[in-house]
Amino acid sequence: MASSSPTSVLHSHFVLCKPRPTHKTHQPLLIPASSPINPNKALRFTRLPLPNPSTPIHGRLSKVLTRAQGEFPSSAAAEPADSLAEDTFSWSSVVLPFLFPALGGLLFGYDIGATSGASISLQSAELSGTTWFSLSSVQLGLVVSGSLYGALIGSLGVYPIADFLGRRRELIIAAALYIAGGLITGLAPNLVVLIIGRLLYGVGIGLAMHGAPLYIAETSPSQIRGTLISLKELFIVLGILSGYSVGSIAIDAVGGWRYMYGLSSPIAALMGIGMLSLPSSPRWLLLRAVQVKDSLDEYKEKALNALNKLRGRPAGDRLSEGQIEDTLISLRSAYADEGNVWEVFQGPSLKAFIIGGGLVFFQQITGQPSVLYYAAPILQSAGYSVASDAARVAVVIGVFKLLMTGIAVLKVDDLGRRPLLIGGVIGIVVSLFLLAAYYEFLGAFPLLQ
Repeated sequence: MASSSPTSVLHSHFVLCKPRPTHKTHQPLLIPASSPINPNKALRFTRLPLPNPSTPIHGRLSKVLTRAQGEFPSSAAAEPADSLAEDTFSWSSVVLPFLFPALGGLLFGYDIGATSGASISLQSAELSGTTWFSLSSVQLGLVVSGSLYGALIGSLGVYPIADFLGRRRELIIAAALYIAGGLITGLAPNLVVLIIGRLLYGVGIGLAMHGAPLYIAETSPSQIRGTLISLKELFIVLGILSGYSVGSIAIDAVGGWRYMYGLSSPIAALMGIGMLSLPSSPRWLLLRAVQVKDSLDEYKEKALNALNKLRGRPAGDRLSEGQIEDTLISLRSAYADEGNVWEVFQGPSLKAFIIGGGLVFFQQITGQPSVLYYAAPILQSAGYSVASDAARVAVVIGVFKLLMTGIAVLKVDDLGRRPLLIGGVIGIVVSLFLLAAYYEFLGAFPLLQ
């Protein structure tokens, strides 16, 4: 029950005050001294002197209400105030529940950056360390986009079972797929096994990109939830920069592409161990209680223990208990009328779907992600003929992308989403136009040789 506020005292009790006369004589304020009011019992009134008229009205009201609350020790004013307190937490308890899921995004970005250097190393007769280095455009395309095909499979496959698995188990499975995909790719004896490893890694991407934002959103304190979700996007870009950096270091090694892909496995192992140490999302536990409609007390107890662990609170914390009850009420209300996926294509939901889906679709179909995957080969064909030079220049691209993403995360609330989106789209259009113009029209210019 929420704690009493000054306004609630006014609404809960009669406050009788005669109109102020025109002269300076102050009339007493009459307030009932018994609470709650018993209709069978005569009211007693306590006289409270009115404050000086020169005192600002908010100051006078505050003084009257303070005295009024003191007269009602058994009323709502005496109720605990902690139920309205903010979601208290310690920063040390926030770091790990954010960091380990965010590693799933970092590994996605790492694959983009690593593939840029690996695509050069893999096709080099001197550096590939294989007898099957002479890849056709289709074969190279399968290697590069294999993780994207896997991500598509993972995203579609996890959708119907996500609520059954839970965010924590989903991320643990994603970590296992990352490990398997990285090891199989790094140790691949032939092209077929290499592509299988890329597909497995991609399925892990699909699961991680679904589970990580949900876990972070459902376990983060409300005050910093938006910030942490934005930082998860920053981790993806940090992964891209890491992939470019590893590529620039391993590009001159024989079989360097194996190191580039294989290095993802230790990071994925850290992610998996970290997720095993974290509790399930309290909201997901309560969601299962509502969906299954059984073992409600058991799920509530698990959710309460998980929330206390995530916030660093002792067992029996009243704030946690109140938050669990509020979340359960919210979920019951949301799932009172069971809907279906087709409701997304009806009414107001359709407009939101078109806008949100359209933004993602056009962001990808422009081809700008392909520039990131093929950054080093593009630079090599543009004049940085030495593989190491192309790989190092790709690192500059990663640094600039990280810098701009950081600015966007820090300034999104000040500048607004729409201006940032428009500015980003303009930048993409200009850069893609210049990139295409170089190959079609400007490549023969002496200054660009």
